[in-house]
Amino acid sequence: MNISLKIASRYLFSKKSHSAINIVSLISACGVAVGTMALVCVLSVYNGFQGVIEELFSNFDPQIRISASEGKRFNPDSVTKIISKEEVECYSFVVQENALLKFKDKQIPVTVKGVDENYDTLTNISSIMINGSFKLKEGNFRMAVTGGALANMIGCGVFYADPIMLYAPKREGKISTIRPDQSFREEMVFSSGSFLVRQEKYDNSLIIVSIDVARSLFDYENEVTSVDLRLKNGVNEKQFIKEAEAELGSSFAVLDRYRQQEDFYRMMSVEKWITYLILTFIIMIAAFNIIGSLSMLIIEKTDDAVTLGNLGMRQNDVRRIFIWEGSLISVIGVLAGIVLGLILCWLQAEFGLISMGSGGSYIVNAYPIDVRFTDILIIFITVSLLGIAASYISVKS
Repeated sequence: MNISLKIASRYLFSKKSHSAINIVSLISACGVAVGTMALVCVLSVYNGFQGVIEELFSNFDPQIRISASEGKRFNPDSVTKIISKEEVECYSFVVQENALLKFKDKQIPVTVKGVDENYDTLTNISSIMINGSFKLKEGNFRMAVTGGALANMIGCGVFYADPIMLYAPKREGKISTIRPDQSFREEMVFSSGSFLVRQEKYDNSLIIVSIDVARSLFDYENEVTSVDLRLKNGVNEKQFIKEAEAELGSSFAVLDRYRQQEDFYRMMSVEKWITYLILTFIIMIAAFNIIGSLSMLIIEKTDDAVTLGNLGMRQNDVRRIFIWEGSLISVIGVLAGIVLGLILCWLQAEFGLISMGSGGSYIVNAYPIDVRFTDILIIFITVSLLGIAASYISVKS
């Protein structure tokens, strides 16, 4: 064992002549431990919420989406070589545009999404249906599935006798000031059910119809706005996307679920790491206790330092004793904090000790937990470096 480390460990774990040094060292370690425990718990809760949101999106968003890099629509024949690959289990052509919805005396702007009949196979939309079922056609009637909040706003129930009218401006021609109604295309559908993603941009304004209805409404021929894919089990998604991007070139974007909701995930990531920085700053303040503890120890051990110097120990080695002392306090604190944080996370995950409260409708009843090794490693390195830095400051000053 390094002689400086051995002496430092004896100073830390042996009785000292002044009990105040013991108390300050204990306070230093406890401060680091509490801060570390808070970091572990808070980052794990952020991970848990992100996992919950990812699960909600995964029920609705396709595994992979191909869209045009420039413009809105494209001919699906240009991606035939991708969707015909053996790795693709199923796909759906999609036409998505904004329109005006009218139901009885209510009007509201909506996003109309036209999909194939196999869209139910492509996604897990059936698992989030809260009324009716996913149907785009019933006999000769053209059906539609609406977001749950949208259905409540317009007062539209399942298989309602009154139709839902959809209006969109004609792509060609001028708007007539005399008969403006003739400048719009219209389509009639009936409600077959409603879904709940628990995300406003879907629940409040999305209506799903067959792609034939959407193409007729928006005056499309065979164009699409995107092609949604699902891969077979065991296919490497990242490798498939990389190969697809190389084959399609820069004209197309091949998006996984993360990139489809990139703004949302980026926002969550920013919030998580801002919280990490705030708690790290608090730990930094707690680390100043290490400076106080080492300063008192240096004063107490002045005679020992002189003796060690007379015995031939270099001044730098004597300084390393106190640097090791502070580092040991920091490492003990961070390890204790990680252990306590993991215990609290386990208790929360198993028993839901801290609930979301009873004052509202929540997706989960208790704060979700997802402990990630990378977060634990980052916390350990960060807090340890803060303790070592504090030790250098106290010894060099």
